Amino acid sequence: MPLAFWKTYQQPLPNGKFSALLPEKIVDTMSRLENRIGERFPDSGLRQVAVELTEQARATQRAVKYLPRPIWIIRIAALLAIALVLTGVITMVSLTLDLDTGADGWVEWVQAIESAINELIFLAIALYFLVSLEMRVKRKIALAALHRLRSFAHVIDMHQLTKDPAYILATAQPTASSPQRAMTPFELVRYLDYCTELLSLTSKIGALYAQDLNDPIVLNAVNDVESLVDGLSAKIWQKIMILDMAVPDEEQEGPLAENVPEG
Repeated sequence: MPLAFWKTYQQPLPNGKFSALLPEKIVDTMSRLENRIGERFPDSGLRQVAVELTEQARATQRAVKYLPRPIWIIRIAALLAIALVLTGVITMVSLTLDLDTGADGWVEWVQAIESAINELIFLAIALYFLVSLEMRVKRKIALAALHRLRSFAHVIDMHQLTKDPAYILATAQPTASSPQRAMTPFELVRYLDYCTELLSLTSKIGALYAQDLNDPIVLNAVNDVESLVDGLSAKIWQKIMILDMAVPDEEQEGPLAENVPEG
């Protein structure tokens, strides 16, 4: 039974066309979204966010291409360190065996053993540092990109912060400090929908770093970005649902009406 389970466990997982995120597809989708936002809101800050997020998607595409590959300089250094440790162990053992077993010899033998243990502990720490260095270098690259994506999510949220359906539906009176709101219900829905798409693609770009980099710290950071994006998207969808329920169909010039292509 255990052997059968082990054989089953060792079998490779099926590798299909739709079982992994493709960076080039995400870049293409991001580029199309950038064009759509530019055509609908050419002078908006949201378009500039889309431009920068597209650049980040392309940078991620280049990064995830090389992150799974070994860093040979670090690996060679680790192998040399292992050879150094083995050489040190063999040398210490040979010197200990050559010591005299007399009264003075036993004292030297104990001192040699103590020195050997201290050296081995130091070399083991150095070896662990070199062995884990490759993953820590890759982790630093991934975490820096994920931190930038987290900032993108907050910037996108800031762009929809003042897009309040209450003003579009004439249920709230503006004050002297209120921002200008000149969007129609259709334009507001499109704007909010673009924000949700940007947030979704932000999450997908982050997921690329955890796809081939088997590191729990990176995976937790990706989960944090996804949780942040889900929470921000939920707030936006509440606004879209309010508009959907409040605006009559005859006033819906775009995606709120039936049989209208998305754009």
